[in-house]
Amino acid sequence: MSATARLRGLKPDWMSDPKVWRTEVLAGLVVALALIPEAISFSIIAGVDPALGLFASFTMAVVISIVGGRRAMISAATGAVALVIAPLNREHGLGHLIAAVILAGVFQVALGALGVAKLMRFIPRSVMIGFVNSLAVLIFMAQVPEMTDVPWPVYPLIAGGLVLMVFFPKITTVIPAPLVSIVILTAITVGAAIAVPTVGDKGELPSALPVPGLPDVPFTLDTLTTIAPYAFAMALVGLMESLMTAKLVDDITDTHSNKTRESIGQGIANIVTGFFGGMGGCAMIGQTMINVKVSGARTRLSTFLAGAFLMVLCIAFGPIVSDIPMAALVAVMVMVSFATFDWHSVAPKTLKRMPAGEILVMLVTVACVVTTHNLAIGVVIGSVTAMVIFAKRVAHLADVTAVLDPDGTTVVYRVTGELFFASSNDLVGRFDYTGDPDKVVIDLSGAHIWDASSVAALDAIETKYAQRGKTVAITGLNDPSAGLHGKLSGELAAGH
Repeated sequence: MSATARLRGLKPDWMSDPKVWRTEVLAGLVVALALIPEAISFSIIAGVDPALGLFASFTMAVVISIVGGRRAMISAATGAVALVIAPLNREHGLGHLIAAVILAGVFQVALGALGVAKLMRFIPRSVMIGFVNSLAVLIFMAQVPEMTDVPWPVYPLIAGGLVLMVFFPKITTVIPAPLVSIVILTAITVGAAIAVPTVGDKGELPSALPVPGLPDVPFTLDTLTTIAPYAFAMALVGLMESLMTAKLVDDITDTHSNKTRESIGQGIANIVTGFFGGMGGCAMIGQTMINVKVSGARTRLSTFLAGAFLMVLCIAFGPIVSDIPMAALVAVMVMVSFATFDWHSVAPKTLKRMPAGEILVMLVTVACVVTTHNLAIGVVIGSVTAMVIFAKRVAHLADVTAVLDPDGTTVVYRVTGELFFASSNDLVGRFDYTGDPDKVVIDLSGAHIWDASSVAALDAIETKYAQRGKTVAITGLNDPSAGLHGKLSGELAAGH
């Protein structure tokens, strides 16, 4: 292979394919437009100046496009992070908030390096479906305030935006339908002087780039103990949302992402954001869906440009951006919510075939997320529910059958299934201690010992037989079970 060919192979897709370049640039522009009102709204939730939310969206997107592990995913200021740090800002001020953002980034880097991303494999599919459906519901619910107590022209504008996004792709996909919708609706409202809520009504856009600096706090142990709980909570919430979103994008694009790199990248992005005075953030699900699912972006360029365009639009084209009707952006987000929802998961045909436990886990996840408006809480509770249902289901698979030798001197108990705390608790009651002969064999060749509870149950069985002058032989242990049993047997009684 020639040097030229090797260099060509190292180039990103967008550098060698004009079509990809166009898709990525236009996708970045659409996302930047959609980020502005969201960032301002989240700033209000956190109780800070709108500029801080916009600065956070700019630095998060630009930095994560370089250091993140999931291409085309958008990170910016988010509602989940705003909810976590709002009390800190309210009680201790902006300096403590900025310091917490930096410390949260440090926590995320540490957690990423320790392999927290590997925990993603313990999240069941039913929780993932619940996560997707609940975020679709939250995206839609977030638009409801923009559709209540507003001038009547807002409704036909939203309807018109939806019609444009549904039918314009049938004409051409060269230009993203959301961008076309935003431009046309803005032109209509400005040209016809229609009085409707606009982006400018959300807050004043910044007029200059952010400047790096240190948080205005005393660098003392007292400050650290004050911000640490908020920073750790922000780190966990941010990582969970980011990793779940990365997994969702993996599924949509049928590609793999480096979750450990993404975890560390989120930390680096928050550290940089804190030093630039931003309010911090994590992966944004709605804007990521606009970028990946609606606009078709697949590379880091779209993420980088989303942040870059955001600042350009605010600083250079602030007056024009301020005139964009909120109805246009609401239409985009409503379209995103419908595209995000997994309609197949709630189809009657699917529900008839799905195990009841799987449906319950999905519903619990959705209910918790919608109730708390916190995706992390919903995922944790959904996962715990799934584990409980799984443990109950597996516990029922453990069985005990007894066979008496023809000569009547020995009984063989064959135990099959998985032995752990949920199944081994009933094991002790499955033996006839009084009626069995003097020799008892417990055959575990069809079973597996998973924990100390099972070893303790076997010890209790041996003790009950010994109290009656009978001997017990445990046979058929596989290597892991034998190792655990040999290590713990006789060591679990009271006093040890």
